[in-house]
Amino acid sequence: MLAQQRQAAILERVRSTGGVRVTELAIEFGVSDMTIRRDLEALHERGLLAKVHGGATAAGPSSTDEPGFHAKSVRQLPEKAAIADRAAQLVRPGAAVALSAGTTTAELARRLVDVPGLTVVTNSLPVAEILHAGGRPDQTVVLTGGVRTPSDALVGPLAVGAVRTLHLDLLFLGTHGISERAGFTTPNLMEAETDRALVAAADRLVVLADHTKWGTVGISSIVELAAAHVLVSDDRLPPPARRVLEEQVGELIIVNLTGAGRMTRTPTSEGTAQ
Repeated sequence: MLAQQRQAAILERVRSTGGVRVTELAIEFGVSDMTIRRDLEALHERGLLAKVHGGATAAGPSSTDEPGFHAKSVRQLPEKAAIADRAAQLVRPGAAVALSAGTTTAELARRLVDVPGLTVVTNSLPVAEILHAGGRPDQTVVLTGGVRTPSDALVGPLAVGAVRTLHLDLLFLGTHGISERAGFTTPNLMEAETDRALVAAADRLVVLADHTKWGTVGISSIVELAAAHVLVSDDRLPPPARRVLEEQVGELIIVNLTGAGRMTRTPTSEGTAQ
């Protein structure tokens, strides 16, 4: 196989899986690790992928790029639906939960409309509207004030001030990106501050993130990976990402998009989410 053909195959693999490892590619293509590293370097220099330790991930957007809610809502629909289905199982009737802004948390809101006695705090306009339009009369929905972002989040001092007075059972956090170095990140500085306030107000943090979030880094970190009690993702999450997350988060839950089951890692030091 010519170098150009091999690089095209590598790029297609990165785009479909989100990441690759040097050792695995070397075995697959029957070449040396050094040859694969040269391939990755060539693709990296052309801006087609991002090199990481031991492999490569898909090239991400600028750390300050913030797509609008509608633009994000049409991406990775099966993954978001499966993640939301699994996350809804963590919610008990009568609980006080928070949902941060995001298209995956909006999917979760659609699955919470029939949960009795639920109190939901959110800084997401779409989440509040979903629960207002379809929720039960015994539910309470609290929408923070604040400044509206392109992703339909309410952020800033008003949002932070409202959240800091609350004590919540669970926070379901959507995230723009996940990185071993930067943790959970967002491209909006004010949204990061609001999300940190939500994290501080909740007893447990559940992060909802499909596989495309791995390797994306926004300008501001929300919290480190170890702060997450649970992370729910899908089975297209690359093996290198799974290894990192299994070491860092309290529990990694992988949903199977075929519906054939799921894989979980049970934490050794903390109980599973209630």
